[in-house]
Amino acid sequence: MKSISTLTLLWLLLCAVTLNIEFAYGQDFSNWKTDFAKKSIDFESLVRGGPPKDRIPSIDEPEFVIFDAADSWISDEEPVIAFQLNGTARAYPLQILIWHEIVNDQFEEIPVLITFCPLCYSAIVFDRRIDGEVHEFGVSGFLRHSDMIMFDRKTESLWQQFTGEAVVGDYTRTELTVLPSQIISYEQFKDAYPDGVVLSKDTGHQRPYGQNPYTGYDDINNTPFLMGDIEDDRLPPMEKVIGVRVSDVQKAYPYSLTKESVVINDTMGQTPIVVFHTEGARSALDASSISQSREDGSTGAFHRSVNGQTLEFAYSSEKITDQQTGSTWDISGKAIEGELKGEQLEPLIFGDYFAFAWLVFWPDSELYQQ
Repeated sequence: MKSISTLTLLWLLLCAVTLNIEFAYGQDFSNWKTDFAKKSIDFESLVRGGPPKDRIPSIDEPEFVIFDAADSWISDEEPVIAFQLNGTARAYPLQILIWHEIVNDQFEEIPVLITFCPLCYSAIVFDRRIDGEVHEFGVSGFLRHSDMIMFDRKTESLWQQFTGEAVVGDYTRTELTVLPSQIISYEQFKDAYPDGVVLSKDTGHQRPYGQNPYTGYDDINNTPFLMGDIEDDRLPPMEKVIGVRVSDVQKAYPYSLTKESVVINDTMGQTPIVVFHTEGARSALDASSISQSREDGSTGAFHRSVNGQTLEFAYSSEKITDQQTGSTWDISGKAIEGELKGEQLEPLIFGDYFAFAWLVFWPDSELYQQ
């Protein structure tokens, strides 16, 4: 009888492990080159969200248009992901991201990853370099805690969109760097960034841009998709929060409070911050037509120190002003009138999320209370 080589034994073992994974958790990993022996999660927490790998196509060669070209197909109140880097500002309409979820983009020498998971309402931007190497990402088709699982095309490691951390594969426990961004209305983007551009609808794919395939999902009385048991009952699962991260501290500001206050001066750790929630953007997940959806407002979160001076902000007569100089500020954190005109507040890492998603990934988060 011929002996079996070590290499063959290892190959048979890998096959057995893969078959066992598929049998136990109902997933088909046969077309993946991921190293499933490396992981930081239980495979049972991965669920098939619907379309398989790459069936929700990422945008890998994005084109951009000026405002005059975009005005005909996007309304002023529609939500966009506003991202600015080194003086270049780009708007990524949620009416496009809702169908693609990932844009692999480039800002001169800095490659960025624009992501949006509709099920968590999480719009997050990352630097897509890992140890100095540029990576391209796609949509895996898996969900975990109802959040999109991404994959890099080199190693096909699986990445949690909400945290930017690889949870399976060669890059397990590696974290992408998060870059500040915000969801505001198209009109507010144009006002804040007059030289900005807009992601084009010429994506190479045919999709009904402007239509919401998740009609009615954005309802505070709704149930999260494929979430399972909700263990944290501090907030209704589908209430939106402004989630802010400062160093190792996380804090959630419920929409029910921020909409009423408009401006919240707060401190996280030793850092003085301010949270804005003005009128502006519509929800992307309410009506079948995004342009007709409910008005949800636009948000921002910033350090509230300028040139060594800590400012106190207030909202009155439909304006945000600081009490120290009386300067007027817009939703992007820029002073547009007054003594401090032209100054820019430093943006924080924050976003608008459904409460269930924020609390499952940041269970130790503080909750803002008036």
